[in-house]
Amino acid sequence: MSASAAAPPKPSNTLPGLLCQERRSLSRKVNRSCSAAAAATPPPARLLPGERQSGSSLQGGIPESSRHRSTMDGGLQLESVDWQSVRNSLHHRTAEMGSQRLVVRRGQPFAISLHFRSRGCQPGRDALQLIAETGPAPELQSGTRAVFLVGRAQPSSRRDWRAGYVSSGPRSVDIALLAPATAPVGLYRLKVRLDSACGEATFYQLGEFILLFNAWCSEDDVYLESEAERQEYVLREEGLIYQGNKNWIHPSPWNFGQFEEDVVDVCLKLLDRSLNFLRDPAADSSQRGSAAYVSRVLSAMINSNDDDGVLLGNWSEDYSGGVRPTEWSSSVAILQQWDRSGGRPVRYGQCWVFAGVLCTVMRCLGIPSRVVTNFDSGHEKDGNLIIDVFYDQTGQLLPTESRDSIWNFHVWNECWMARPDLPPGYGGWQVLDATPQERSGGLYCCGPAPVRAVLEGEVQLPYDAPFVFSMVNADRVAWLLCGTRQEKLHWDARAVGSHISTKRVGSDEREDITGTYKHAEGSLEERQVFLKALTQRQPNLRTGAGALPAALRSWPGRAAPGRGREEQAARDAPTALRLRLVESPEIGRDVRLNLQVQNLEAAYKELKLSLGAQPLLHNGSPLPPFCQETLYLSFSPHEEKLVPWRLTYEQYGKHLGEDKQVHVTAMAEEKGSWQKTLAEKTITIACPALTIHVLGPVVVNQAVAFQVDFANPLARPVAGCVLTVEGSGLVKGQAQIALGPLEPQRPCSIKLQLTPYKSGQRQLHVGLKSNQFPTLKGHKQLDVAPGSGGDGWRRLA
Repeated sequence: MSASAAAPPKPSNTLPGLLCQERRSLSRKVNRSCSAAAAATPPPARLLPGERQSGSSLQGGIPESSRHRSTMDGGLQLESVDWQSVRNSLHHRTAEMGSQRLVVRRGQPFAISLHFRSRGCQPGRDALQLIAETGPAPELQSGTRAVFLVGRAQPSSRRDWRAGYVSSGPRSVDIALLAPATAPVGLYRLKVRLDSACGEATFYQLGEFILLFNAWCSEDDVYLESEAERQEYVLREEGLIYQGNKNWIHPSPWNFGQFEEDVVDVCLKLLDRSLNFLRDPAADSSQRGSAAYVSRVLSAMINSNDDDGVLLGNWSEDYSGGVRPTEWSSSVAILQQWDRSGGRPVRYGQCWVFAGVLCTVMRCLGIPSRVVTNFDSGHEKDGNLIIDVFYDQTGQLLPTESRDSIWNFHVWNECWMARPDLPPGYGGWQVLDATPQERSGGLYCCGPAPVRAVLEGEVQLPYDAPFVFSMVNADRVAWLLCGTRQEKLHWDARAVGSHISTKRVGSDEREDITGTYKHAEGSLEERQVFLKALTQRQPNLRTGAGALPAALRSWPGRAAPGRGREEQAARDAPTALRLRLVESPEIGRDVRLNLQVQNLEAAYKELKLSLGAQPLLHNGSPLPPFCQETLYLSFSPHEEKLVPWRLTYEQYGKHLGEDKQVHVTAMAEEKGSWQKTLAEKTITIACPALTIHVLGPVVVNQAVAFQVDFANPLARPVAGCVLTVEGSGLVKGQAQIALGPLEPQRPCSIKLQLTPYKSGQRQLHVGLKSNQFPTLKGHKQLDVAPGSGGDGWRRLA
């Protein structure tokens, strides 16, 4: 990030210390970027005086004996206010939100200057009283209204607002203000009452400012001790979201853009459009001091199932009338479209889009947030922590009427905050999930659920810990359907929740955080927590072995911790099957697999092998198979054979879904005994990446050329392709370049030019969109050097 991200010295908690600290801050020499921004800042707006009125018309300790005399008698008359937006925004790490207004963080002082017409303020003779208000019906009791004198030595509690004189001139005064670390966040209106030495009282509307959470303030619920984590989880505007499957984990770039133009206004509009606010605006506004409350409200507002939220989810593979979820790579375009449309939901999103947008909103409001991907993510409805899946005799995965499912991956958010509403120890990372899956408290929202509660199986703690637990730690039971009869194929205690991933702090490497959600698979601790969570979800379930339901009495690991039942079943099976990829498959190319088949018995046998392949949707729902083959093989005792298997692009290409998932199965049936063995594998068809080459130094407000290399991945010409370019601090909005027809599998290059408008670490995103193949994406990390006006991009010849 830019130089403004450096942490200033921590201010003293006492008012004298606060004022001393503020004086030092205000007397520092402003750096080059601050000077340039100040030069572009318009002069302070002139203010009209508010209506003169008796003190009894305002609440909060204003004297009722105020006398009114004309300004000719020496009364103070306010001419203008200088919000010192440039200097304040640098200290509060909000400079990239713009310098035309004031955006500050609670629990940290900021300064304003008041300029008077006839004479200056004389502390001790004149009295200044400030009134800060937020919400439609501000009240002292609810914390949405504060009335406080400038210069009072000490607050009566940590919830009090404070103000003190910093310096004064012949006709001006500098004042330092401090919003308590518990104050509701949002848009504030600031007023001042001037009590002159001559006895006159006058009221002025000073203007508005925005108050955010503060991860740098130790008294704030969202305080993070590590500066590296604050930089990553509050200030960083770009990141990676992991997709694919547990055997092919692929990072996809995402532009959060929380400091882009007007994003903070959109975030505040989201709060004001929530059902909580519409039902009781005053109560909602008063609770916005709680990070847990705000995050829960926003997890509901990112989806549109209950309200006019940001995104409309779509898992149908029909994306007409909107944008395919895989085409999105930025929250900014989504939030701006929602705002410009007057709050109509943007079409369409899936889990990673919901999580990317929620991360943007959380970071914008000051709540540390990161995006987390869980591979083989469970969605269990019955409360028994078991997900049943069904196959027919050919190995085809069958759709089921049950709402239980396993998603190949699912993406949610973690947000860092204290949880004073819970027992000690359950603050820290909290799960938030904006993808509309289940109702919570009557709305489609999820969280905040403490990650530690999930690890320990304390699923009774709010909010939605049972659902989060089932996403990372349910068991999968596979059944073979033979007419009306069903036969258990295997029970897998390791099938749900693996390789839980997030971007590592300060790098583009993946961090595996599975251990924060669950103990090692098959361990005694993991099974004990599993049972604890189950009994909390089903209080009437007795835990004795004879009291458990029949299906649960032989849980993997109960008799032999550390060894799963699926391993035992594999050892006892008469035949071993294993599917392996020969090479990583790419779109447009054939998929090559090998099936290893081994006779585990000391006897001859004949096998019927049923091979099948079918598309798999992101939420685990299977589509009809596009390939089914049957082979008959004979085996000598302990003989092993390798069966090659090829799926051509002509076979799978037209059936491939948005997530490019293919589920392949092999079912072996032994002649005579009719025993069956199943092997299965989910394959993600990869897309070739775009390559970006920067052709010169990258400096703010200086044009730089870059080259994009790509190729049509198909063996046929493709027309109607569009290249998209975006990136916070690099390109305002999204640039789109229409391309001519692309020849089959032929490398192409295009040179473009952009002019960065923000310095620091930036991420350039380029996408190639087509209705013939999934969007190809590429990204490049740029270190933009400071410079000196201009923005945009243009195509080069």
